[in-house]
Amino acid sequence: MVVHLSKMDIEATDSATRPYRVGFVLIDGFALMSYASAMEPLRACNLLSGKLLYDIQHIAVAGDHARSSSGALVPATITQEEPAELDLVLVIAGGDPSAINSPELARWLRHQSGKRVLIGGVSRGPMILAQAGIMESRRMTVHWEHAQALAQVSSTLIIERSLYVRDRDRLTCAGGTAALDMMHALIAEQHGPVLAGKISEWFVHADIRPGELAQRASIAQRFGVSHRAVIHSIEAMENHLADPLELAQLASLADLGGRQLNRLFQQELGTSVVQFYRQLRLQKAHELLESTSWSVENIATATGFANGAHLSRRFTQFHGISPRGVRLQKVGIS
Repeated sequence: MVVHLSKMDIEATDSATRPYRVGFVLIDGFALMSYASAMEPLRACNLLSGKLLYDIQHIAVAGDHARSSSGALVPATITQEEPAELDLVLVIAGGDPSAINSPELARWLRHQSGKRVLIGGVSRGPMILAQAGIMESRRMTVHWEHAQALAQVSSTLIIERSLYVRDRDRLTCAGGTAALDMMHALIAEQHGPVLAGKISEWFVHADIRPGELAQRASIAQRFGVSHRAVIHSIEAMENHLADPLELAQLASLADLGGRQLNRLFQQELGTSVVQFYRQLRLQKAHELLESTSWSVENIATATGFANGAHLSRRFTQFHGISPRGVRLQKVGIS
């Protein structure tokens, strides 16, 4: 009897017997911590299993290597032009991804998305996926520092503040050690929890965190506050930096009067609600000046100031340096 295998059967059999092919797309300025946390578990999986379970390739956007933020070089093993067949593509980026202008990379990512490839981004990599137009209608995450910049890419993006998010054929991660947790989940899914557990123990990372955990310390820890109304008010402020809420709105959310809320802020933070809110927005403006190439006008819009002049005046009063001065410091001009 002759058995005829369908294309799907052949693909399933092939994928079960060959190594899982992973391509790391490294953008110059990537963080070694994020890269190592994503790549090393795969290497350890090959080592501890005694088999080539993961075939790891490195893809540089330009040239024959990628340079990390600390200056380390990672040689490329394949190029975007080569007809490599991959199962997982992970884009790892640092620096300012909004400054990356590579139509070739965007086209390559869109081409991969049409090939039933699992595509992911780590640290600032998710922003590059969004800029390539392949994250529409999918949940995603990014490092908390860049969540607001990511939201500017498209109003339809579904952004969560989780460690990592798997949504069908997309995998996004906040970066840093969160990639260890993400790869543990991937290895456990493909090769079982026993091997995944051995790899986590190998890296002294026994406390595996689920992807839905928040990236940052709690508001209570970050600001040293304890009253529930103050915590809820700060959470509302962080969710409304571009469209600041009025004192009455914040007080209503906390189920208090405006004077009561101000009294609590004075007790716990030594400042008024309005002053604290403005400080949050000015701190975010400073982060955006350092982490993006946005204009001062765009940053003013993103942080709830009337215009660039208004932001510049408040920014200089609070930080003791103008937005232009921050940019000059960034490029090493004093």
